[in-house]
Amino acid sequence: QVQLVESGGGLVQAGASLRLSCAASGRTFSSFAMGWFRQAPGKEREFVAAISRGGSSTVYADFVKGRFTISRDSAKNTGFLQMNSLKPEDTAVYSCAAKFSSGAYSYTQRGDYDYWGQGTQVTVSS
Repeated sequence: QVQLVESGGGLVQAGASLRLSCAASGRTFSSFAMGWFRQAPGKEREFVAAISRGGSSTVYADFVKGRFTISRDSAKNTGFLQMNSLKPEDTAVYSCAAKFSSGAYSYTQRGDYDYWGQGTQVTVSS
């Protein structure tokens, strides 16, 4: 079992930055690939970014490339999503997810992940 708890969300103006954290407990976090997803009101949950268990592989949704950066600190059992140049359309609940992984893979599908956090609200005003 892995428990995930997100933090760092909030209300910001367009153009601002936020750094989301995903604190993991339970099994060894370094054995898990990690991802971030978001869900806006009335919309399905969508992929944002993913990182492999060792951090060597990352992948991003096209709409965040160049603005968001995913990273992890396995020694601290924590993953991060640095979000810069935020736009009103980035408003959503952001959730982190974890998947046990034996290789340097990053996963982009919701169904790939075994564990989910509760999410943190990000609201960007214009």
